[in-house]
Amino acid sequence: MPFFIALILIFLIQWFHLRLLRLELPDRAHRWLPWALGLAHLPLALFALMRISGVGTHGALPLLRALARGGFYFQAFTVLHLLIGMVSEGLWRIFHRTSDPASEPEAAVDPGRRTFLRTAALASTGAAAAFGSVGGREAFGDPEITRKVLSFSDLPPGLDGLRMAHLSDLHAGPLVGPDTLARWRVLTEREHPELLLFTGDLVDSRPEELQPILDAFQGLLPPLGRYAVLGNHDYFDDPRPIWRDLERDGIRCLENAAALVQRGGDTLAILGLQDPMARNGRFRRLVFGPGPRPAEATRDLPAKAFRICLNHRPTEWEQALTAGARLTLSGHTHGGQINPIPGWSSARLIGPRTHGLYREGDDLLYVSRGLGVVGLPLRIGAPPELVILTLRRG
Repeated sequence: MPFFIALILIFLIQWFHLRLLRLELPDRAHRWLPWALGLAHLPLALFALMRISGVGTHGALPLLRALARGGFYFQAFTVLHLLIGMVSEGLWRIFHRTSDPASEPEAAVDPGRRTFLRTAALASTGAAAAFGSVGGREAFGDPEITRKVLSFSDLPPGLDGLRMAHLSDLHAGPLVGPDTLARWRVLTEREHPELLLFTGDLVDSRPEELQPILDAFQGLLPPLGRYAVLGNHDYFDDPRPIWRDLERDGIRCLENAAALVQRGGDTLAILGLQDPMARNGRFRRLVFGPGPRPAEATRDLPAKAFRICLNHRPTEWEQALTAGARLTLSGHTHGGQINPIPGWSSARLIGPRTHGLYREGDDLLYVSRGLGVVGLPLRIGAPPELVILTLRRG
C-alpha cells in the first residue's frame, strides 16, 4: 500500500512538473517531455517494486540501483523546481494584476511570463547546485566531536570516569564508503574510549554493506568491549547476516538482551532494545523479532548494576525507562539532516527529541545526530556527530 501511495504522489508531482516545464521550454520540446520524465522515473519505480515484493535488488542489478538513485535525486530536484516555480508564478500574477488587470486572461500566453519562469528555472537549478555543494561539504566533512560529562548521584564508584564512544546511523552503503568509515574510525580511536557503542542503522539497506564497517573498525578494541543494536534500516532486508557478522567480529549485538561489564569492582549493565521495524522487515509482513521487550532485556540482571540502554529510536525512550535505564543512547533522527529553516529541526516531524541531551527526573537520554546520510548525500544545519561521554559520580 505505501508503494502505491508513493507512486500516486510521484505521478502528481511530475504532472505539475510537466506543466511547468512546458511553460519554460521551447514548444519543440513539448512532445518528448512526458517520455523523458517517464524514463527518468521508470528505474526508481521498478527498483521500489522489486524491493517491496522481496525480489532480489542487488548482486546482478548494480546498474538498476544507480539509475533508481538518479531518479530519486531528480525527484528531489523536481520538488525544489516546483516550489521556486510556484513562488515565481505567484509573483508574476501579483505584478500582472497590479500593472494591467484587464489583460489577466492573456497571462497564459504572455511571452514575458514565459521569460520570467525560464529565469526562475535557471534560479532553481542554481539553488540546487549551491544547496548540494554546501550540504555535501557538511555531510562528508569531519564530524563534530561532542564531549560531555554526565553526572549521576548514584553512579557506583568503580564506574566513575568511564569514557564511552557513541556512534549512530553510519549508513554504510552507496553514499558512505570505506574512506569515510576509515576516517571515523581514526577520530574515534583518538578519543581512547573504554566502550564502543553503536546505536543502529549500520547499513543503508543491505546486509553485505556491513563488511566495510567491520573492516574499518577492525583492531579497535576498547578494554570494556564493543556493543550494538540494529536500527530500522538494518531491517530493510534479512538482518540475520548482520547479527552473525557482528558477533563473529567481536561486536556484541544486544537485541532485547544485556551484557555485564565489570570496572573497579562495580557492574555496568548494557541493555539493547530491538527496533520496532523487526516486526515488519522489508516493509512486508516478515517478522524477525517482537520489537522492544524491556522485560526480556533485563531478565536476571543484578539489582545493583548501573543500567545503560542502547535504543535506536528516541521515541522509544519510555521503553528504556521501563527497563530501568539511567542513561539511554539513541540516534535515528540525523538531527533532521536537512534543516532549511535556521533554528528549526525537520526531525520534529517524527518526534520532539531531535538531538542532544534530554532529562526525565534523574534519567538521561542522549540523541546523536549520527554520522551518515540517508536518501540525499546532504546535511544542512545538522552536521555529523561523534559522541564521547564520560560518566561521573556526583
